[in-house]
Amino acid sequence: MVLEGNPDVGSPRTSDLQRPGSQGSCILSSGEDVQPGEEPIKYGELIVLGYNGCLSSGDKGRRRSRLALNRRPHANGVKPDVMHHISTPLISKALSNRGQHSISYTLSRSHSVIVEYTHDSDTDMFQIGRSTENMIDFVVTDTSPGGGVAEGPSPQSTISRYACRILCDRRPPYTARLYAAGFDASSNIFLGERAAKWRTPDGLMDGLTTNGVLVMHPAGGFSEDSAPGVWREISVCGNVYSLRDSRSAQQRGKLVENESNELQDGSLIDLCGATLLWRTPAGLLRAPTPKQLEAQRQEANAARPQCPVGLSTLAFPSPARGRSAPDKQQPWVYVRCGHVHGYHGWGCRRERGPQERECPLCRLVGPYVPLWLGQEAGLCLDPGPPSHAFAPCGHVCSEKTARYWAQTPLPHGTHAFHAACPFCGAWLTGELGCVRLIFQGPLD
Repeated sequence: MVLEGNPDVGSPRTSDLQRPGSQGSCILSSGEDVQPGEEPIKYGELIVLGYNGCLSSGDKGRRRSRLALNRRPHANGVKPDVMHHISTPLISKALSNRGQHSISYTLSRSHSVIVEYTHDSDTDMFQIGRSTENMIDFVVTDTSPGGGVAEGPSPQSTISRYACRILCDRRPPYTARLYAAGFDASSNIFLGERAAKWRTPDGLMDGLTTNGVLVMHPAGGFSEDSAPGVWREISVCGNVYSLRDSRSAQQRGKLVENESNELQDGSLIDLCGATLLWRTPAGLLRAPTPKQLEAQRQEANAARPQCPVGLSTLAFPSPARGRSAPDKQQPWVYVRCGHVHGYHGWGCRRERGPQERECPLCRLVGPYVPLWLGQEAGLCLDPGPPSHAFAPCGHVCSEKTARYWAQTPLPHGTHAFHAACPFCGAWLTGELGCVRLIFQGPLD
C-alpha cells in the first residue's frame, strides 16, 4: 500500500538526543533505497478498533480503518540535534524556517527551549492525527461505542490534529517506536506554557500532549497465550510513564525505566477518541486470512444450523451485504445463555427493558441480538472457529479472541476504562463480556 503525505516528518527518543552543538548527518543511505520493481518492505500495519474492516463511508486515501506502513523510497526521519534557550519574543523567528524541524517548550512568558532536529538517514517517519493536512499519513477520527463514526473533523473531538508519530528503522529488525505529538505544517511541535513538560536529569527536555498518547503492550505477545498488559503514557521524546491521575492533568506519572516505546505485535495505541492496534508482518502471518474467515462462514452455514423453535435453517450473511438489516435466515442469540435462534417476536419482557427477551429453552432473560461475523482478520488472535459472540453486540469470533478482548480494558474519556468489542466498539456487558454459542443442528 502506498502512503500519502509529506515525507519530511519524524523524530526519535530523548536518549538519542545529541548534546547542543553536535551535528547530524544529512547524507542519504542510497544503498538502502527501494529499487524500481522491488517489493516494498512492510514495517507493520495499524488497525483502528471499531470498524470491522472498513469505514462506514468506505476506505479512501489516508482516511481508512487499516493502513500498512511500508519502507519509503527515501529516508525521511529526523533526530534531535541542537538545543537553544531563547526569550519568547524570538520564538516566531526561530520557528519561521519550514525546512527545519523543531520542538518548542514554553517554560514561561520570557523563556523557551527549542530543540532543532536534523535529517536521519536510518529511519522513516509516519504521522497520525485528526488533521487532513499532507504531513499526516493516517487520518483518524473519533470512534463512538457501537460503531458510530465521526467522519469529519469535529470541534468536540478529543483526538489531536497531530496526535503521534511512529519512527521505523530502515534496517532489520525494522523496529517501530512510538512518540507523542506530530510535526505540523511548519515542521514544528509546540508545547505551550500549560502543557506538562520538564527537564530530564541529563539537562534535556521532554513533555506530554494535552490528552496524552497511551500504549499497552500485551503480555505473551499477540497470540493464543496473550494477556492484557498495563497501560502507559508515551512522552514527546518517546519515554514511558505511568498514567496521570486524569487524562489531561499537568502532573506527569512516574518514569517506567524498564519499559520502552518499541511497538510489539498486538500493541494498542490510544489517542483519546480512537484506539489503534499494531500488527507486525510476522504476527499477521499467524492471523487468519480473509479467505479463511470466509471458509469458516461457509463451513458454519454448511452445517445447516436450525432455529430450535421455528425449525428454520439459519445462515450467516455474506460480508458483501455489510451490516444492513438482518435477513430472514440471520441467526440471533440470547446473549445471556448463548442459545441461537432465528428471529421471532415472542418472549418480550418490556418491564425489564425494550431489548429484553426470555429464552424459550432456558428461560433466562437478556438481550436478543442478531449475530454478525467479525471480518477484520487482524483483530483475531488465532484462526479458531467462530464459536463465541460478544455481548451485547453479537459479533462472532474464536473463543480465545473473544476472551482476550473481553479482558482488555480500553481507555474511555479522561480516566475511565471499559472492555469493548474490537469489531464495533460497543462496551461489553455481563460477567464475561462474551458467550459461547449453542447451535442446534438439523433434525433430518
